[in-house]
Amino acid sequence: MPRFYLQGNEQKIQFLTNFKEVFEVQVNHVLLHLQVILYLVLIFLAIRKARNLYMENNAGKKVQAYQWLFQLAFAISLFYAVALLKNIFKFSSYEHISTLLRASLYVFYLIIICWYLLKSLNNPGLFRNVDSKQKLVATLVAENKTVDKNDTLHNARIKELNDYMLKEEPYLDPSINIQALSDKIELQARELSVLINHEIGLHFFDYINSFRIKKATQILSDQNNKKLTVLEVLYEVGFNSKSSFNTAFKKHTGFTPTEYRKKHL
Repeated sequence: MPRFYLQGNEQKIQFLTNFKEVFEVQVNHVLLHLQVILYLVLIFLAIRKARNLYMENNAGKKVQAYQWLFQLAFAISLFYAVALLKNIFKFSSYEHISTLLRASLYVFYLIIICWYLLKSLNNPGLFRNVDSKQKLVATLVAENKTVDKNDTLHNARIKELNDYMLKEEPYLDPSINIQALSDKIELQARELSVLINHEIGLHFFDYINSFRIKKATQILSDQNNKKLTVLEVLYEVGFNSKSSFNTAFKKHTGFTPTEYRKKHL
């Protein structure tokens, strides 16, 4: 507020005494809160895009790690909401409530920091090998105005891909991603991504898991494999997390692995 420095000492004292009623101060607070809201919206959009990119190009369990990033963004949003209330009371006749909320914010802030550090230690590789220039399939399709509309060719490619998946079983590799699969079938990763995510209509994550679950159902319904534990089965079909296996199995079959085995043995 440049005009503050142009005032005399008496006006400066009056300004500092009644600064909450100064128009520039109020406008500054409003603009600050609008800026924070914009940043929070952009944070949620960025996390959602990162999660979708991962699902379109990978089939590991790391996708679940993005859930805690959403939780962190929600916690920050809640922190901001309390800060907003604090400032509202700050410019009202209930300033004592603002003081209490300020104290609670310090505690809340400490909790968020501790929680964030704990989660970061449990997910050290979350942002490893992240390509900031990678694009969603929807963007690739929109940019490619000359995309081939030949349904016969698309169907042939889909059949060829599905046949390869059934014969060679690359999905058994827990670390399989779209780049590795594209190298195996000698198709550009970009084209393969569009084929699976756009033409087939599944995220690469779900596409790979559909084959893993089909393989798991065959094992679980085979009398010769009844001594195998569910844990052994999930590792055999390419999963490396019991929670992700149970979630995917329930999604594709409507049963838990144990329920499915009891029903089909």
